[in-house]
Amino acid sequence: MSTRNSPGTPVWHPRSLMANWRQNIIYIGFVIIFVFFAVTLNDKGFLNPNNLLNIVRQTAMIAVMAIAMTFVLSSGEIDLSVGAVAGLTSVTVAMAIDAGGMAFGICAGIATGIAVGVFNGILTTRVGIPSFLTTLAMMGIAKGVAMWISDTAAVPIINPTYSWLFGGGSVGKIPVLLFWMLLLGAAGHFFLKRSTFGRRVLATGGNETAARYSGIDTRSVKFRVLIVSSMAAALAGMLYAGRLHSGRFQLGEGDELSVIAAAVLGGTSLFGGYGTVIGTIVGALMIGLINNGLILMGLEFSQQLIARGGIIILAVALSQKRN
Repeated sequence: MSTRNSPGTPVWHPRSLMANWRQNIIYIGFVIIFVFFAVTLNDKGFLNPNNLLNIVRQTAMIAVMAIAMTFVLSSGEIDLSVGAVAGLTSVTVAMAIDAGGMAFGICAGIATGIAVGVFNGILTTRVGIPSFLTTLAMMGIAKGVAMWISDTAAVPIINPTYSWLFGGGSVGKIPVLLFWMLLLGAAGHFFLKRSTFGRRVLATGGNETAARYSGIDTRSVKFRVLIVSSMAAALAGMLYAGRLHSGRFQLGEGDELSVIAAAVLGGTSLFGGYGTVIGTIVGALMIGLINNGLILMGLEFSQQLIARGGIIILAVALSQKRN
């Protein structure tokens, strides 16, 4: 009997099946982990709507920064300053609201993100310092400035409108943070997959030399993604401040690791050339899911770190290398 396929019939090769399986491992893993916690922690309220919404609240800021990090990693760069920038922005926004009201505070937050992004972009694309070193230095600078201007004290925010809009409010039982995450996720997916800018980002990260010869201004692309990343970090800081009704330099501390992990878990390559915003959001939610489940299981903090790290390593190992 002939095994030749008729014209137009797709041919399924084991290698292509394996590649598709690897690309979807984040979604498979998310479902497996969710079902596991739902079964084992049902008596501890894991499936309680308030608990599930709390996971969204705790994850939203990571997801916002991870969406922008997807662009940075896809272009072949990295941004280690996002957590510190979020903390700095929370402080500048709180101080600006106290001095000039809500509109002034929002403008101060946006300006903080733009200023840091431009600084990172100039040093990386014009001076030639690797983004790893540039943003590592910015991490210390941003945290130091936040500690200096706040005198290491929390700066309260007493504007209820700001607090509701930026993280503290809800529509019915749905937190406003979920709407921020979905809005930015939809925008990020469109720009990465459907826009000329997104195609240039992926081309730059995939092969910078080839992209340059094809007419793409790769320095401009990298400059812009670093600004986008800092602005997303600034927005996350504004959301932190709104949710907690104060600006604190500690907010966002250590988030850079979770942000990068969320993007890589979602399938974005650390070496550039490939990224997916939807996968990144699922990766962020998976991290929040794991954190919440391990806490409900009653594990000690040291055990939580071990279990969380092992799950992330396994998921990344399974999802990488698509060819």
